[in-house]
Amino acid sequence: MNILLIGSGGREHALAWKLAQSPRCTTLWASSGNPGMAEVIGGAGQGGCIPLALNDHAVVAAFCLAQAIALVVIGPEAPLVDGLADSLRAAGIAVFGPGKAAAQLEGSKGFTKDMCTRAGIPTAGYVRAKTAAEAHSALAAFGAPVVIKADGLAAGKGVVIAQTAEEAAAAIDDMFGGAFGGAGAEVVIEEFLEGEEVSLFAITDGSAIALFGSAQDHKRVGEGDTGPNTGGMGAYSPAPVLTAELEARAMAEIIAPTVKAMADAGMPYSGVLFAGLMLTADGPKLIEYNCRFGDPECQVLMMRLESDLVELLDACARGELAGAAAPTLSEESAITVVVAAKGYPATPASGGAIENLSAAETRGAKVFHAGTAETADGKLIAKGGRVLNVTATGVTLREARDRAYAALAEMRFDDGFWRSDIGWRELARQAAKP
Repeated sequence: MNILLIGSGGREHALAWKLAQSPRCTTLWASSGNPGMAEVIGGAGQGGCIPLALNDHAVVAAFCLAQAIALVVIGPEAPLVDGLADSLRAAGIAVFGPGKAAAQLEGSKGFTKDMCTRAGIPTAGYVRAKTAAEAHSALAAFGAPVVIKADGLAAGKGVVIAQTAEEAAAAIDDMFGGAFGGAGAEVVIEEFLEGEEVSLFAITDGSAIALFGSAQDHKRVGEGDTGPNTGGMGAYSPAPVLTAELEARAMAEIIAPTVKAMADAGMPYSGVLFAGLMLTADGPKLIEYNCRFGDPECQVLMMRLESDLVELLDACARGELAGAAAPTLSEESAITVVVAAKGYPATPASGGAIENLSAAETRGAKVFHAGTAETADGKLIAKGGRVLNVTATGVTLREARDRAYAALAEMRFDDGFWRSDIGWRELARQAAKP
């Protein structure tokens, strides 16, 4: 089977790494890819990285038809929200990823909140505001702390947890003032939920649903979960805080009703559902949905996945998930540490030299490229805020953590930094057990 993978970040490098392992993968292409993905594809003697104008759907469809692509896997959210999956399906090409209407689950936080209300899905109380005046007038009903969210796509950064009314008012003004571009044209104000955040993943073909594991991300840039939100500074999987009982509740009370509600609304959801959950005293509540594998959560999930990824994604794309074997994930733990460029998430440094990645991988880790480029003379440099994902597995989370940080010590990236405490909450819980 010839496959086209859309995307160029750490998530897509992890997907390419796993897709290339499948005996069903004959030729693998990536657009636009990155140096790490080129190594995965080139090493298998398959396809390659090719720049395609993703906003020109006809160009992507023409490439797929010319290369006899049997499956397109769309990694990032922007092409999904733009309707690329619809255009490719109209050309007779199977796609893993939701169409434009269904991708509103990530593309509009207000859309998702309204869907939760209609379907009775547990989530935080909220108000949608289309103007700054509406948002300011709604604040009094929430008190503080309160959550202010840009309605649209903001690369994981359009969320402010305001501790005071003044901070909330400033966040509203920033969003409507263009701090997150068009994503802040509308704002969602949410009740602040007490609890611990966790990520749950499922794949669906619009009818059948299969659990795909759990993870816990670290959104804040600083140690101990301090500082501004980022796209994610690290993750681990599984997340034991999401017990089997809570996981079953989340599937029954959140995931399954969402799939049904979307089908009933005439916009069936096909692809991966990434539910950001808050584990409250009343049980799991939905914070938000992503319509793609998370980044960096995908990296730890792919490290644990024992099933054939092509089989699973193809079954979803063709509406045949009910007849496919359920995903099998290793009992081992996986952890990934994001290496970011200095200045991230504000103004990351670009062009810094990266060295000794092969030495890092001798310490039992896999290094996924997230924001890298190659110079004309073949040297690796940083090109982006999040640059690398150093990922490892172990029988225990501590063993996985130790391997990842040992690998980090081997590499050289003077313009980079990383958190030294990924997994700290779970490790503290485990250390406290008798």
